[in-house]
Amino acid sequence: MAKPDIFIGTDSGATTSKTGGIFADGTVISQELRQSSTNSKDGTAAVIAGWVEGVRGFLVDNEITWDQVRGVGLALPGPYQAYGVLDKSANLPASFEGWNFLADYTAALSAEAGRPVFVATGNDGDLGGVGEAHAVRGDRKVGVILLAPGSGLGCAYVNADGLHLGGDNFAGMEAGHMPAPLHLLGNAPVYECGCGKGWGCIEAYTTISGLPQLLRDTLKRYPDHELHQSELPIKQQCFSLRDRAQVGDPLALDMFDFQAKALGLHAANLITALDPAYVVIGGGLIDPESTTPEFRKRYLDGIRDAALPYLFPAQRANIQFVPATLGELSQSIGAALLARHRPALN
Repeated sequence: MAKPDIFIGTDSGATTSKTGGIFADGTVISQELRQSSTNSKDGTAAVIAGWVEGVRGFLVDNEITWDQVRGVGLALPGPYQAYGVLDKSANLPASFEGWNFLADYTAALSAEAGRPVFVATGNDGDLGGVGEAHAVRGDRKVGVILLAPGSGLGCAYVNADGLHLGGDNFAGMEAGHMPAPLHLLGNAPVYECGCGKGWGCIEAYTTISGLPQLLRDTLKRYPDHELHQSELPIKQQCFSLRDRAQVGDPLALDMFDFQAKALGLHAANLITALDPAYVVIGGGLIDPESTTPEFRKRYLDGIRDAALPYLFPAQRANIQFVPATLGELSQSIGAALLARHRPALN
């Protein structure tokens, strides 16, 4: 009996790379990711070797042979100078600027397999959206937006064909750096964002990156809160807020309600432009292992309720806000799905 064709996805971070895969019909091969060190401090050759080792180990773990591999996808944070060519990255060595990682990875995988291996690549946030869209919509050919607040705001749009909006300069859906509607957020002040735009990026109002500024302002309304006496660094105070919210801390709930409203207003902007069927919400605030069902419902309801008044009637009736389901699998599965969309070399 012939062995099934498969597609591999590599999800590369600055320190850890994760490998997953799908069968040709799109089903996930394993819920267990193969993890390996990215080794970026040791140069580009070490990174390539780590990626290849991740694929090799995943194949061994799942009793798959190289002749079954029809293509490989790579999720790697941008920005890019061109397709498969890295620009200056905040999380990788400066010497990596201009690195044609796609050519190097393709050559290394082809040498390992003993035949040409097709490789496709994309921004990690975009490919996380591809993975989540595949999971949420099933056989429906509809558009999906992913909004994933974490240290920054991951945003992706996946069209009815299952492909992400990458853009002509590979910066499509960098929507975390669109301006927040401050007049609808109680005339909130302009918060600083690491991108330097200076116009109040929505990322600063919805993610961990903006929590120090939001905590500073929210504490003014809670003069008796214990954080006024805390000697912890502001970053650690902010990291405590999610746990505080799970036990009903009013200040923490107030802050996350604000973030939910901001994210919902942003979702309304994107829905108006892109008209999807689903908005998938990812990030640590909907993580079942870290948050309670009550908190997750409150947060998701807050996002939806903020968005709905600004949508057209048909959108209000049909749009679905749902939590992400793939967790750490999303980017590697999205990368594998991207490879499946391209003609694989045999």
